[in-house]
Amino acid sequence: MTISIMLIGCGNMGRAMLGGWIEQGTKPNDVVVIDPSPENQEKAAKMGCRAFSSPLLVEENYQPNVILLAVKPQIIADVIDSYKKYTDAGALVISIAAGTRINRFEDSFGSSAAIIRTMPNTPAAIRKGMMVSVGNGNVQEKHRKICDDLMRAIGTTAWVEDEGLMDAVTGLSGSGPAYVFYMVEAMQKAGVAAGLPEDLALLLAKTTVAGAGALALDAAESVEQLRVNVTSPNGTTAAGLSVLMAEDGLAPLMEKTVAAATKRSKELG
Repeated sequence: MTISIMLIGCGNMGRAMLGGWIEQGTKPNDVVVIDPSPENQEKAAKMGCRAFSSPLLVEENYQPNVILLAVKPQIIADVIDSYKKYTDAGALVISIAAGTRINRFEDSFGSSAAIIRTMPNTPAAIRKGMMVSVGNGNVQEKHRKICDDLMRAIGTTAWVEDEGLMDAVTGLSGSGPAYVFYMVEAMQKAGVAAGLPEDLALLLAKTTVAGAGALALDAAESVEQLRVNVTSPNGTTAAGLSVLMAEDGLAPLMEKTVAAATKRSKELG
């Protein structure tokens, strides 16, 4: 199905989504981009889309099927009221603004609007993102399909029924790439401390994390079994895991990490 999309915000995540849609067959002229940045407008125009600094510049009879809000949560309140005429005419709203609750959009668009809140993460830039969505009571199966079709262009999708779980989603997958990047940094430093050159230590850390992640996704075995498979009794891996799996090792640290991010997501909301 061909749909008309109004993309509000064409920064890094907005462009990642836009690029994925175009790669999956969306015609660029079916996307209208609204972004006050001349630089972002230019980038969208180079991708073949019509780009404007304000919705007031879009032709009067234009009506999108989907309004996708890809702006920072701090400026949501400043922009969303400009789009109510589109939701009044039946446009589906999808927001990727972290921490902004569905009821905030219902306050602006009305209780009859179909609204989906989605939490993506940055690997969407290479079409390897994780997008988790939740909808309000007006979201029908056709709306879910539209959302999934758009989000699958940049990665994997999942749904929750309880919006309260979105804080934990944010704490785990939304913020999770930064945890992995920091682990790569830590692995590189550990390799250097063990005597490796910095560039080789970084290469080993990055490719090991990338390869292990790809194997975890593709393998039929559980991640626990994959760990067991590579751990010979009394071997080198077992020696390393004895530190990571200690009572004060990685598991409680990761639990505190995700809990801290989840708590902050609740505060921002």
